[in-house]
Parts: sequence; C-alpha cells; structure tokens
Amino acid sequence: MTPLTLNLNSVIKLTSEEFYQLCQDNPDLKLERNAAGELIIMPSTGGETGKRNVNLIFQLAQWNEQNQLGEVFDSSTGFTLPNGADRSPDVSWVEKSRWNSLTQEQREKFIPLCPDFVIEILSPSDRLQKVQEKMQEYLENGCRLGLLINRKKQELEIYRPHQKVEILKAPQTFAAEDVLPRFILDMQKIWE
Repeated sequence: MTPLTLNLNSVIKLTSEEFYQLCQDNPDLKLERNAAGELIIMPSTGGETGKRNVNLIFQLAQWNEQNQLGEVFDSSTGFTLPNGADRSPDVSWVEKSRWNSLTQEQREKFIPLCPDFVIEILSPSDRLQKVQEKMQEYLENGCRLGLLINRKKQELEIYRPHQKVEILKAPQTFAAEDVLPRFILDMQKIWE
C-alpha cells in the first residue's frame, strides 16, 4: 500500500492543535500533514524496513549516549516544521541547545522545529520522488543533514543545505561530518 493523501481543506483546515488531537484519537494510523494541509496516511512498514530502522536508531542513540550532544527520535515522533507541515522522519536528531530551548509543553506534543539530522528509509510502498521531495522539505526548513537510504538500489542519498544531492553506491560507512561529530554510520547491516 502506498501512502494515501487526503485533502480536507475545502471542508476543514485543521490547526496544529487539531491535527495533534486527530493523531492522538487515531493511534492506529500513522499520519503526516504536508505544508498545504493535506493529510497523508502512511502505511506500516514491513519487517525488513523495521529491522533496519531499529539498527539505525540504535547506532545513533549509542553515539548520542556517549557524546550527549542532543536527542534521538524514532518514527513515531511528530515534528511541526516552520512551513506548517507535520512530519515523522524514520530517525531524527535534534541538537541539545535547540531541544533545551523548548518548553515542557512543546516537548510533549509535536516538536515545533525541524530536526538537525534525519534519516528516511525507502520502503517498498514509498514512491522515490515523494520521499526525495520530503528530504528537500527538511532542508528548506532547517535540517542540516539528511540521508535517504534506498535498500533495493543500495544507494545512499546525502542531502546538505545549498548543495547538490550526493549519491553513494553501497557505502560501507558514512561519516556524519560536522553535524554529528565522530558519528560513523555502519551501513553493512542496512545492505544485507
């Protein structure tokens, strides 16, 4: 099943609070909302994608535990981007000072900022162009580094602000540069 987009704007334009409540009232649905206010119903991931997602979260969380530079989030975490979209990256990280600047109420709901680092894994149900557009949206809203993993093609697309997308073929590791100092992502289990 591919993601389903539902345009309710002619009937109702949901506020951020109403969209948050809609998500809370429907916990069995994974919902996102684009900048135009359209609801996107995301299908659950399959086992292979989920397994790799956990590996990525584990690696990032382990690095973060050692370095204490920010906070790591899973795909259930909602972020309200500056453009008004509500997104849930597969894996994300927010730098500590930005996280600490949020109120407790802001931390409890969808986080009102764009993560500094995001990873999206292309699922069999995803359309590559749509996920690439989402990666560009992250950059346009303040993301400092984004990775799009295409397992089937064994490609890693690297998104950086004001730069052309770099595509690596089956890299064994990826150094997350100045955004995540000393973080080296082991890609071997992702390609298996």
